[in-house]
This record gives sequence, C-alpha cells and structure tokens, in this order.
Amino acid sequence: MNENIDGAILQRDKSTYAIVPRTPAGLLSPEVMEKIALVVRKYNIPITKITSGQRLALVGLGPENIESAWADLGLGVGRATELCLHYVQACPGNQVCQFGTQDSLGLGVKLEQFYAGTPLPAKVKIGVSGCPFCCAESLMRDVGLIGKNSGWTVIFGGNAGGRPRIGDVLAEKLTEEDAVALVHRCLTYYQGNARKKERTARFMERTGLEALRQALEMR
Repeated sequence: MNENIDGAILQRDKSTYAIVPRTPAGLLSPEVMEKIALVVRKYNIPITKITSGQRLALVGLGPENIESAWADLGLGVGRATELCLHYVQACPGNQVCQFGTQDSLGLGVKLEQFYAGTPLPAKVKIGVSGCPFCCAESLMRDVGLIGKNSGWTVIFGGNAGGRPRIGDVLAEKLTEEDAVALVHRCLTYYQGNARKKERTARFMERTGLEALRQALEMR
C-alpha cells in the first residue's frame, strides 16, 4: 500500500486514512458543515474529530475513497505532516467576545490565507488571541499575536510539544498592518536560516533572540 497519499494521513491500523479540510481560524459556514456531513455519511467515516488546531479530522477513509471524498468536499487541504503552515488558531476576538480588544478572527484568517502552502523549514503553527487572556495559546505557538487595547503584541518561537517553550516577545502596541509585516519578516528570516525540520522554538534556542533582533534591525 502507498502510505504517502497527498492530503491524507495513514492511521495506526495501516489501512485507513484521515483527511483534514482547511477551516481557517476554525470558522465553519453552513455550506462547509453540510459538505462535511455529506462526506461522512456517504463514505461511512467512523470518526469525525475536532482537533487542537480548530480543524475537523475525518478519520477512517479507505484509500480508494480519498480522491472522491476531497472532490465532494471541495475544500483545501489542512496540512498536518508537511513542512509548512499547519494552521492558524484564533479566539472569537472582539467580533463576539466581551473581553476581546482586537479582531483575532479577521487577522487569523488573513494570516492563514497568506501563508497556506508556503514552504517552511518545519511545521509552523500560529495563535492569534484577541485579548491578554490568550485563549489561542499565542505564547506557545511558533508565531503568536495577542491583542490589547494599545494594539498587537507579536511573539516568536513558542512551542507546546514535548519540550515546551514560551515564545519571545518581539514588539508591542503594533497596528494590524505592522504586526503582519513583522510576522512576515520573522518567517522570512526563519526560512533563510533554520535547519530542515527545526521548529522555531529550537531555532531560537540555537541562534538566540539577539540574532533575530539584529537581523530585523530591532533594538
């Protein structure tokens, strides 16, 4: 059996696969939910699981159904093993939450649309929180943004895995435009200097915050 099927993840039983549609910032429209329900029923998918990255994993597809399931969904692939952006996690932000001070959903969707499919040295996860409660776990993501009344705080190099690391705060009180520009500069530097499969946390441990600040011409 071919274990490397694009857009599918081989499961523990070595015979079935999971697929993960892209749902930027965890947003689901009625149309997307209807498509997912149709596919789950049509192919008798036994497990539909909300992931920690605010996505839906459809688990238990046979290899013969993967291509047609994607065609029925008509959605982009939420990457889970490749060296690229895996997801942008975002809280409800000021669109609905009483504590939200910034539009985390809008910014999260913008960042995912911009970086989806961009090759990176390792997998990258982004967390966008609309207030200092940090519900999107921004301090523990490769790239984190936290909204405050004064603007956006940008964090780089966090990780919540087996070797957790709180990310480094690079700048505060930024406009959305300036925050996006800083994220882009950070990831560009990371692209050019990180080793293959070196997550941002390990990259920052190896190179240091001062090197990043100097490269970004930040004092």
